[in-house]
Amino acid sequence: MLTYELEAALENEGYTAVCGVDEAGRGPLCGPVAAAACILPTGLVIEGLNDSKKLSEKKREALYDEICEKAIAYCVVLGSVEEINETDILSTTLHAMRRAIDGLSVKADFALIDGNQTRGFTIPCRPVIHGDAISPSIAAASILAKVTRDRICMELDAAYPQYGIAKHKGYGTKAHMDALREHGPCEIYRTKFIRFLNDEEGK
Repeated sequence: MLTYELEAALENEGYTAVCGVDEAGRGPLCGPVAAAACILPTGLVIEGLNDSKKLSEKKREALYDEICEKAIAYCVVLGSVEEINETDILSTTLHAMRRAIDGLSVKADFALIDGNQTRGFTIPCRPVIHGDAISPSIAAASILAKVTRDRICMELDAAYPQYGIAKHKGYGTKAHMDALREHGPCEIYRTKFIRFLNDEEGK
């Protein structure tokens, strides 16, 4: 259940700008990963706010607009395919998260980060497992990241219609992998995520 328990406890410790941080798109085979940081007024009620994965696309879009309107500050950053290919998805995701925090128009003094990784963060922070189902700030960040990533997938689908990205959002569905086998990958693909193509060729 979403409550401001974590945010309120941190404010009682003297922190004045607690941000939630989350990402979208770590698992897909193609496209960037999106990371968002968001500071909400403690106690703000946004009807229907929840983990982005539990919401319909229509509901996420509506909540995205409300979050942008009511948040104290928010920032969404992309980790590029090039960076993913040069390093790895975890490093790229954490780098994007840190840049999202740095990009907030109001400087955060504490970060609640969805997941179990806090490597390289320069402000006080805490990892929160399943944080997007616990903290409203993280849930809001998850929606900002997910909607941004889904919109990019629609753009990728328009540019590369042969892969069907609008339907699977880049995830490794059977239809997606069949399209990759038929058409081959292009520059939007994460090389380490499509090694199965090389494995199959080597059989």
